[in-house]
Amino acid sequence: MAATVSRLVGSTTGRQVRRGHAGRLALVAAFGVLVFGTWAAWSSTIDDAYITFRYSEHLASGYGPVWNVGADPVEGFTNFGWMLWHAPFAALGADLPTVAALTSALLALAVLVLLVRHAGSRVGAITSAGSFLVFLPTYFHITAGLETVAFAAVLLRLVVLGLRVLQGGVVRPWEPPLLLLAAGMLRPEGVAAAFPAVAVWLWRNRADRTARMWAAAGAAAGLGYFGWRWSFYGQLLPNTFYVKFGNVSAGYTWLEVTTAALLPLIVLTGALVLRPATAGPGLLLCSTVAVTYVTYAVSGPSMDYLHRFAFHAFPLLCLGAGLAVAHPLRRRTAGVVCAVTVGWVALAGITADDLPTIVNYGTDLQRAHVAIGQGLAAAAVPADERTSAVSDAGAIPYYSGWHTTDYIGLNDEAIAAGADVTQVVAEADPTVLIVTGNGRDPAPDAYGLRTAAATAGYERIADVPMRDGYSQHVFVKSAWAAAVRPGIREAVAAAQAAHDPGRYELTVDRWLDRLGVPH
Repeated sequence: MAATVSRLVGSTTGRQVRRGHAGRLALVAAFGVLVFGTWAAWSSTIDDAYITFRYSEHLASGYGPVWNVGADPVEGFTNFGWMLWHAPFAALGADLPTVAALTSALLALAVLVLLVRHAGSRVGAITSAGSFLVFLPTYFHITAGLETVAFAAVLLRLVVLGLRVLQGGVVRPWEPPLLLLAAGMLRPEGVAAAFPAVAVWLWRNRADRTARMWAAAGAAAGLGYFGWRWSFYGQLLPNTFYVKFGNVSAGYTWLEVTTAALLPLIVLTGALVLRPATAGPGLLLCSTVAVTYVTYAVSGPSMDYLHRFAFHAFPLLCLGAGLAVAHPLRRRTAGVVCAVTVGWVALAGITADDLPTIVNYGTDLQRAHVAIGQGLAAAAVPADERTSAVSDAGAIPYYSGWHTTDYIGLNDEAIAAGADVTQVVAEADPTVLIVTGNGRDPAPDAYGLRTAAATAGYERIADVPMRDGYSQHVFVKSAWAAAVRPGIREAVAAAQAAHDPGRYELTVDRWLDRLGVPH
């Protein structure tokens, strides 16, 4: 009898060791996939990220979080906390796109760990972590330079804490209020998205004096921040909301596209509510996803790419799907559901309509916008004449350092409120005016700018191709054309030679060729 027990114990211990070893190997493999994917997307900083970086640079230089030094403050970004995070690195002279990508990569790793630890079973972990890893947009959101991954990580951590509370676990009383504050500072809609998890924690700890004190302190800090930014910028919401949001029809389309891309994750997460044992976690996950997505569904966000706004709750859906297959499905059934889910998500990522544009975006930005900005910075133009007007208000203003009118209106309150774009630009009287075009010629009406009228008295000194069907046309006041032309032409020529020379087609093949991947 003793020998039999010994054999059973030994056998069980052996299986546990093997399973533990296999689990560690799986984690190492998952980490390798995350690192490889991040490397493959490394050059893909989005133009909008440079808007935030410009505010960070000005804050680090002592001018405050402003678009133009000495001008009336305008909040041309929606990620105050992200801007604040980069300011100390700007003060140290660090490369902000690199800081942003590394920060997001570390947060993506934290998301991966949370998904593996809290999915409920091995097949649940494979479903949740696998969906996160095979979704190609994940890596381009890591390297884009925006707050997308940071916001998603904060929201996931909050929901994990909420799930722990529902299971009777202990949560450090300072963590939910701090995460709520972080969510609200990363995105204006963050407070609403974080509310379900915080409400669960606060209700379960309503008799705990320490929890109430931390909640009150978090609320006070949040209200203080909100009051300050309202006073400083003079607007209830960031200026970008008045430009980017408001198209309900586009919001409906966004919802359709998101549902189709993430359908298995949505269905599995919703299924949690139908089982008594998982109804509580299911309600928390579903309510958080619903509150997060309703903002975009009713407002129609523009400047979305690779399901960027859907990604805010993507890890939550991955976790919900993992919990759904963890039990009570039979092992074979769970395996099939896992394979279908992960495969669907992978296919949704690689078939995204804007994938060919985004996989080449960073390279194309370097040889056009970044080069123009660097060329302007090198121009022999006195400080009081270093003024420009652009529609792509990211890399060009960031690298040039020039006083810039953003005639899309993200960083201009008058244009965001409906002012005549051509008149605003005429009143600014910029030395350099940059107009987008679909090829050799600038657009006759570029985001409301009547090009012919706006460029009267200017000399076109450069036509800079970014990709097929998209270019930047640089106009300069005739008196300064000779001073600006050499720097622009030299910077653009060097960048065009260094980044995919002669190739402007929007194909995934061009990206794979840069990576050296046979196809």
